[in-house]
Amino acid sequence: MSRKEKLILKFQQRPKHFTWDELSSLLKYMGYREIKTGKTGGSRRRFVHDSAATITLHKPHPQNILKRYAVDQVVDILKQEEMI
Repeated sequence: MSRKEKLILKFQQRPKHFTWDELSSLLKYMGYREIKTGKTGGSRRRFVHDSAATITLHKPHPQNILKRYAVDQVVDILKQEEMI
């Protein structure tokens, strides 16, 4: 099993400690690209896919750990898009 496949399995289990970097890597692997909303956008980030729903989140700070609701939101979107 590849590292990306392991990361997908970990993410599907809705872990309490999933980092922004892991999410970013996972979404890029699935064909998303990260869009920063400009210099006034603050921590808001968008992940855009050519044929799937856009994912909008706040980048966590000062820690790098995602909030549970953010993980749940992304899991739900990816399931609706039949990507996981």
